[in-house]
Amino acid sequence: MTERAPAKINLCLFLGPTRPEDGRHELVSVMQSLTLADELTMTAAPGEADEVLCPGIEGPNLAAAALAAFREETGWDGPPQRIEIAKRVPVAAGMGGGSGDAAAVLRLAARAAGGAADDELLRAIGARLGADVPAQVRPGRSLATGMGDRVEALADAPPFGVLVLPGERPLSTGAVYAEADRPGLPRAPAALAERHAAVRAALAAAGDLPRGLLVNDLEAAALALEPAIEHAMDAALSVGADHVMVSGSGPTVLGLFLGADGVRRARAAAAALGDRCPAPLTAAPEPGW
Repeated sequence: MTERAPAKINLCLFLGPTRPEDGRHELVSVMQSLTLADELTMTAAPGEADEVLCPGIEGPNLAAAALAAFREETGWDGPPQRIEIAKRVPVAAGMGGGSGDAAAVLRLAARAAGGAADDELLRAIGARLGADVPAQVRPGRSLATGMGDRVEALADAPPFGVLVLPGERPLSTGAVYAEADRPGLPRAPAALAERHAAVRAALAAAGDLPRGLLVNDLEAAALALEPAIEHAMDAALSVGADHVMVSGSGPTVLGLFLGADGVRRARAAAAALGDRCPAPLTAAPEPGW
């Protein structure tokens, strides 16, 4: 069995206070899956235990944790499985690559178990793994609130193109959140609620977010840890991006090219920056599944 695991971007990410019980942040985010995606294959494992193979990636990963969590939560005792991941989404780049892989594993495991878990249960399992996983259980466009565990599917986005400029060095998500906490950036509950209301109003009125709401509250922290991000942002603007922002916790920079010709313009921008290393990538919104 195979599953695609699309990357995601946060078209907005408003960060609220931490929860006293587990230290995880409340948030409000419109998450958009992209056509840029990993591919996962599940087959019978040759040994007596589940295994996850991802060339070039060593150590524990969310995909393996997802399969273990599925077995624990559902009681599924099917035979050992091997999961092979063909990586295309940049690693440790703020694009939800690991979370998307974990969500894809949950879908594969549910299929292998004969549909023993619906999306609601898969999202509940995903919430134990990380804030980005629940929204990626069913790729598309969604509004995530709470600690990312409350997910509301949205209509597909108007057309646009995305220029993806990966960073030279990965950034730790935990380090970026810690940096964001230092200056007291997280919004107070009332301020987070105000941003939530503004996002809902914009979506109801126009079906999209105005540029004033294309905000990533983690951007300043990512820039503080990796100043080279600013040069990538300048590069994206120099080739005509309509809006530039850091993707999630960074260090990837996104250039958004809005409108029906956005994908074409994003591809032209990537060609113009073809001498960059790592090489630019392009993508379009992934329709809802």
